[in-house]
This record gives sequence, structure tokens and C-alpha cells, in this order.
Amino acid sequence: MKAVIDRRCISRHLLASALLAVGLLTGCGSGVPDTIKIGVAQPLSGSLADLGQDLLNGVTLAVEELNKQGFKVDGKPVTLEVVALDDKADPATGKAVAQQLVDAGVVAVIANLNSGVSIEAAPVYAAANVAQIAISTNPRYTELGFETTLRMVANDNLQARAMGAYAAGLEGASRYAVVDEGTTYGIGLAEGAAKRLKELNKDVTVRQSFDGSTVAFDEFAAQLKADKTNVVVSMLNDFQAIALLEALVKVGHTDVHLVGGDTIKTTTMTKASGLINQISATSPVLNAVEFGAGPKFVASYQDRFKQPVAYGAHYSYDSTYVLTGAIRASKSADRKKVLAALRSLEGYAPVTGTMRWDARGEQSFGAVGIYQLRAGEWKLRSRSANW
Repeated sequence: MKAVIDRRCISRHLLASALLAVGLLTGCGSGVPDTIKIGVAQPLSGSLADLGQDLLNGVTLAVEELNKQGFKVDGKPVTLEVVALDDKADPATGKAVAQQLVDAGVVAVIANLNSGVSIEAAPVYAAANVAQIAISTNPRYTELGFETTLRMVANDNLQARAMGAYAAGLEGASRYAVVDEGTTYGIGLAEGAAKRLKELNKDVTVRQSFDGSTVAFDEFAAQLKADKTNVVVSMLNDFQAIALLEALVKVGHTDVHLVGGDTIKTTTMTKASGLINQISATSPVLNAVEFGAGPKFVASYQDRFKQPVAYGAHYSYDSTYVLTGAIRASKSADRKKVLAALRSLEGYAPVTGTMRWDARGEQSFGAVGIYQLRAGEWKLRSRSANW
């Protein structure tokens, strides 16, 4: 009898062990860790620290909300953790930081602000199947051929077309000058805008490059007056653009429309309001308040960080929600599975509405906004994905 009892006992233990094993292999949350790490690499020091911190804040706010809601993957409660590092807006540092984040076990990254940094870091993330969601706009980022490179906003090609098309459509415009500040970014946008103007049968009569510190524009202003230029398409920095407009005032040539890019869509540039006929700017980073859910996000951001949105926090916030949606969809924290889900889904983005990437990693719903400086404030005039 004793032997029979022992065999039954053993049988029950074996059955329980088998059921436990099946549960571990096929049950809720199978293979899902207790904590999932999301990496952030942005400039958190130096002259671009305010923008980098703004992008980090967007991720932080989203993660805090999701954790508070009780984030689950395949039925298992999971804690999301942000691992943030400073890329210093430097390509070499960005590459080193990328390896650190990979080694830290992040499932994906929201990185980077600067195109040069994103491009340098991309091979590191690609080798580890880590999705890299960047706000960088240089087209080369998604031309590297990596599955992991994903962009949050429209690229420079669309912005250049927007600048050219908008400038070409200005009433009374006949003579165009195109000017840049000598960087790869500025030259690329300026050349793209000039190309679009030519496609629309507009004459670019003055084409000039300066370095990024030039503020002496008296001679150039005189040249524009002599040429009777009435539209200046500019990639100058805001302080340079202000110096140019002051020079135009000095020579008495103010019946001019300035059309710029992100580099002039700043609070500093608002000081130039009224110097010339009109000042406009283009940007692929649309203001949060332009979206239906934007005011609510702006209020939440202000309440949490005690400061206004500085740049693109709403895009990094939305990217985090889309990323966590991919984690849920893949029922996994496996980098490759999460990347595949990101590539295939049309993700819910609480502020901007939807994010989806094409085969190259470009944002399918990216758009460029046209803003006019009116009474010291930037006001949206129009926005489109087709320029």
C-alpha cells in the first residue's frame, strides 16, 4: 500500500510540474520581463539642451502615464523605465551613447535630434535590431538602408519643396534671392528650395552662402536692393536674419518677403516683426496646439514640468505611445519582434493622431507648416504633406 501511495503522490507531482511548465511556456506574459527599458539619446547639455530636454520630457510624460494606467504586455503587468543619455549633439558621442543604450538592454530608442548624430549612431542600433525613432530631418538618415531607422516628422526634401512652392506663390513676387548659413543642413534646404522655384518657372537672381556667424550684411543688402529682390528665401540663423533685415532697413529696401526655415521660427525672431513687409517660416515640427488634442497635452506638460513645450515634446510623447503599442502588439520585449510590429502597424498617437512608416522609414503622415510672423507671434497659415 505504501508503494501505491508513493506512486500516486509522485504522479501528482509530475502532473503539477508538467502543468506548471506548460503555463510558463504558453501562459500570460510568457517571456515578458518585469521591466522594459526605453532608451532616449538627445543633447542634454550645451546650446541645444533645451530642445533635447524637451524631447526627453515628452517620453517621460508618456511613460509616467502608461505606468499609472497599469501597462500590460500579453496580460502581464510591466513597468516601463526610461534610460536617458546625453549625446551632446556630437556624432562621436552619439555613437558611443548608442552602444551604451544597447548594452543597457533597451527595447528601442527615441534618438536623436541632430541628423549628424542620428546617422552616426544608426549602424550601432541596426546591428542590435534596436528601433531608432528620430526627429532628425536629413534624408540621408533613412537612405542608409537599415530597417531600424524611423523618422517622426517630414524630411528636409518636403520642407525644401514647401519653401520653394510657398515663395513661388507669393503675390507680386518676381525676383528671388536664396541664402544659407554654410552648413550641410542649410545648404541642402536652400538648394532644394531653389530647385523647386526653378521647377515653377521662377528666377533666382541672387544665390549666396555665408558662414554661421556672419552678421555684417550691409553690402549684401545693397546688392538685394540693386537687384530689386522682393523675396529672400533664407536658411540663415535667427540672429543673422535679424541683422540682414536691419541692413535692408538701413538701405531703404523693406518691400521684401523673407521666407525661412526652422532656424528663424523662434521667439528671438519675433523681435524683427515689422521690419520688412512680411516674414514667414516653414517647419516640419508643427506646434502642439495646432492639433485637436494639443491643448490638453500642453496643459499636462506645463503641469508636470512647470514650463511650456519648447520644441517637439508632443512628437516624442506620441512616438512613445506608438512604441508601447508595438510592444503590446508583439506581446514581447524582443527587439526584433517589436521592430517588426512598429514597421507594420498604424500606431495611435494621442496628440498628432497617427504615426505610420513607409518602407524607407519615412513618416507617412509627415507635413510641413507655413507660419507668418504677425504682431510679434508666429501664426499658422497652412500645412500640407503635398508641396
